Amino acid sequence: MSEQNNLDHDAPAPVPNEDSLAGVISSETILKGNQEVLIQHGEIVYRLRITQNGKLILCK
Repeated sequence: MSEQNNLDHDAPAPVPNEDSLAGVISSETILKGNQEVLIQHGEIVYRLRITQNGKLILCK
């Protein structure tokens, strides 16, 4: 993988326009001050957490 691909992978997503904001929920709303939350989707429980670098990671 090239260095440019690594940079692109770590780049933040573009800010959505007003027409697409209806489905956007801030991480602060979901986490409510916690470092991680559990999310149940069907019968599977996922863990959403903030990494030491301030990024989000979702794991089974």
